Parts: sequence; C-alpha cells; structure tokens
Amino acid sequence: MIRYLTVKKEAIAEYEIQRSKFISRIARVESREEAEAYVAQIRELHRDATHNVAAFIVGEKGEIQWATDDGEPQGSSGPPILQMLAREGLSNVVCVVTRYFGGIKLGVGGLVRAYTMAAKLALEAAGIHEARDVCSLQVEIPYTALGTFQHLEKDGYYKIEEINYTDKVELLVSTEPENRDRVVSLLSELSAGNVEIKREWEEII
Repeated sequence: MIRYLTVKKEAIAEYEIQRSKFISRIARVESREEAEAYVAQIRELHRDATHNVAAFIVGEKGEIQWATDDGEPQGSSGPPILQMLAREGLSNVVCVVTRYFGGIKLGVGGLVRAYTMAAKLALEAAGIHEARDVCSLQVEIPYTALGTFQHLEKDGYYKIEEINYTDKVELLVSTEPENRDRVVSLLSELSAGNVEIKREWEEII
C-alpha cells in the first residue's frame, strides 16, 4: 500500500535568468527536525548567497507545511515552492533554492516563476518515489528450495534482496505486509517445512 509520495533521492539543479543564479536542492526527510537541519546545512554551505529560500512538507498527510522567503518580497519565493510541492502530492520533502543576485531585479512575478522553475528542476532530477510499507524477512532455507523460489520471484509479490551461501542459503526477502504469510507458506512448501525465519521487521521505504 502506498503511504505517501516523496522524492527518490537528494538532487541538485541550477537555473539562471537575468544573470541571477539559482541553485536548488531537494531531499527526503522524516521529521520537521530533519527538514530544519537540512535547511540550516544549506544556509551554512551558501553563507555568501543573497537568499536561501526554503520550504518543506512533513507528515504522511502533509500535516506540517512551512516556507520562508528569506528576505525576498513576501510570497514571492518560499510559498510558490511550497505550493508546487503540494500540487505534486509530495510529503516528507524539503527544498532549498539558493539565489545569487545578478544585478537585475525580476519583479514579484518573475521571482515566483524563477523559484518555482528552479524547484521543479530539482524535483525532476530527484524523481518521485511511492513510499510503501515493506515487510523484510531474513530466512534460512535448504539449497534445494532456492532455484524455484528465485524463479517464482517473477510473479512480483516478493523480492529477493540478498543471498548468502553457507551450509544452507540465507535470504533477505522483502514483500508487502499483506503478502507476508503467502511468502512464508511458499518457503515452507518449497523446503518441505525446513525454513527458519531468523528475523523479520516492517518499515516504510
């Protein structure tokens, strides 16, 4: 089940207009504290910049939304970035757009377009990720069961993440929580009951 949309990875993009240079960064975060730390990190990195405009949305349902114009005219930069992120349906995401002023004023409308474009370029570079609940199983099975289990992976309801070969085969398998019992039953059937679950856990990835 999809929990929310976010970005696949941290990404950076650059955009230049009227000699002003915009450097945009976007990243996935899991909390307001993590988002604020990211903004502080970029501000420190670009201490010499004219502006470090930022926005973030945190929470599976976007419960926390925040933006700052960082000295640009009110509503001309941070809020448009926030609105763009919200329109894309994203959450647990932070975006910082750094501006080095080139000497030509863009006007409020120009700033809105420039900051929105810079943020979009970073988002395109990062890609959109569907965050889902995943159940991970660390199991041990006999060698005789491995081939068929690997072959049936193509059915698509589980994925073999790792294989370690010892006296038996150790597997790390991921699946959606609702398919957990189905995977365990299959492993038990293929190994004639000789399957051992060493560890299992659920997380959002």
